[in-house]
Amino acid sequence: MRVAVVVFPGTNCEHDVVHAMKVLGAEPELVWHRDTDLAGAEGIVLPGGFAHGDYLRTGAIARFSPVMDPVAAMADAGVPVLGICNGFQIMCEAGMLPGALVANRDLRFICRPVQLRVESTNSVLTRAANVGDVLQIPLNSYEGNYIAEPDDLARLESNAGIALRYCDEDGKVTDESNPNGSTNGIAGIGSGNVAGLMPHPERAVEAILGSTDGRVLLESFVASLEVAGV
Repeated sequence: MRVAVVVFPGTNCEHDVVHAMKVLGAEPELVWHRDTDLAGAEGIVLPGGFAHGDYLRTGAIARFSPVMDPVAAMADAGVPVLGICNGFQIMCEAGMLPGALVANRDLRFICRPVQLRVESTNSVLTRAANVGDVLQIPLNSYEGNYIAEPDDLARLESNAGIALRYCDEDGKVTDESNPNGSTNGIAGIGSGNVAGLMPHPERAVEAILGSTDGRVLLESFVASLEVAGV
């Protein structure tokens, strides 16, 4: 199961993703953002970091990288595509997912574990999880505050497009449990073969990292490769 892990100038989480994919039995391959040949890839991950330094705004320059045309085409063809943190931002800027990510509510960079509640299993991110599961995953971002137009939010809610919400340890979604001000506590979205989230599941796949809760999310993605390849 070959997974293309796309690297932009400023990406800094690609090797974390590569390691996690190997732990879960996939075969990751780093792909430079100028490459346009993704032939043979059974899945695509856009990892975290600061693509192009976020100099314009997060993901706004990366969306024009040559690799994004084949990424979008493969997504349209049903290939599983996952965006993590900066990758999520890029996918939103490219129109692959609705909404946008803006500065955190308190205008501070967040670097700590957070709790997430699984809202739907209708995506490549959560298909191996259970609705209501509470996961502890690291969050590392300054612009992780998810916003969207009311119509887009309504569609996400009605079509089981909310994959994850920020919550407390008991699974309650409250304003206090929302670390960055994201609308409706949204931490991850997606349905079908395309999904994105702000926290970093690749940093929670082994006990030595402090949590293995990220495994179920990346196992969901790897399982989706098998289904898509049938």
